[in-house]
Amino acid sequence: MKSLTPTTVLILVLLAAQGAWAEEPVPFTVGTLKALPGEAVSGYLEIEPLDDAGARVPVSIIRGAKPGPVLALIAGTHGYEYPGVTALQSLRQSIRPADLSGTLVLVHIANPPSFYGRTIYTSPADGKNLNRVYPGKADGTLSERIADSITRNVIEQADYLVDLHAGDGNEALRPYVYMPVTGDAKLDEASRGLALAFGLDHIVIDEGRVQPKEASLYTDQTALSRGIPAITTETGQLGSNDPYWVRMAVEGCENIMLHLRMIEGEARSNDAVVWLTGYEVIRSPVQGIFRPAVRDGYAIAENGLLGELFDAFGAKLADVRAPFAGVVNYVVATPPVSEGEPVAMISRLAAMD
Repeated sequence: MKSLTPTTVLILVLLAAQGAWAEEPVPFTVGTLKALPGEAVSGYLEIEPLDDAGARVPVSIIRGAKPGPVLALIAGTHGYEYPGVTALQSLRQSIRPADLSGTLVLVHIANPPSFYGRTIYTSPADGKNLNRVYPGKADGTLSERIADSITRNVIEQADYLVDLHAGDGNEALRPYVYMPVTGDAKLDEASRGLALAFGLDHIVIDEGRVQPKEASLYTDQTALSRGIPAITTETGQLGSNDPYWVRMAVEGCENIMLHLRMIEGEARSNDAVVWLTGYEVIRSPVQGIFRPAVRDGYAIAENGLLGELFDAFGAKLADVRAPFAGVVNYVVATPPVSEGEPVAMISRLAAMD
């Protein structure tokens, strides 16, 4: 075989380089939004009307100048849970693509009908809880269509997911993280890493919600059922948007980015965790007016009084008691409750290595 001359080699190198330069980077796409490396864009997932008004879900993509994982941060699933929404606004303005490795996808308000309608738990559009209808339906009710769009456009593109919640407008809540356990060692270890990195001192081991891919119900389970590590966080209470709660969510997300090496610096360690397990949501047996006997974060004995239910005239209807000894994660701190609605959540203390 005839050897190549130095001139020929130089020409081939230049042609190869020219071809590489001519290649355009592939944009990261969420709905109609597109971001190239080093770009940040914001816009909407358009949920078209279908016997309803439809919705516009605000989303941002922050595409790092350097390669790395895709982290999805979702806020505003429930309409009266504000700190996560404000935290993502802060991150949108503070994270520079030039400083980022990988891609941040921010769903600023997952449930606009509930957010702007100021409703707890459910959407005024269809009476459904967005965090109970995943992965959604393309031709379903508005909540189901929102879930379908977020599943396809956001969750299924993520490498990691954090679902940002807070105590709803009626819930006095001590901040904690739900750390799901699926039985998949690699997936569970990655989710544990996210839970510890978020930095809260109470972590609830969530062993009771492993759902099938086609009926995942919850945001985090939709990710987990697709092999994507995920956690759900709770940072705030009673509809408050106090900077204390917002800062807790911002710092938690930033420390996760440090943990994933998406931004420069050392992640803060979380060495003083209270591990909780076997949580149970206690529901009201009747419609009534609830008077709590405990506060968020309290320890409670088995059969301890969580609160009392009264009718409109002040006559007592029932006591609400703890089925086991544990810690009060949240308690309803506003008077009205309907039959079957939560009045408290308690968890057992767990021993962890």
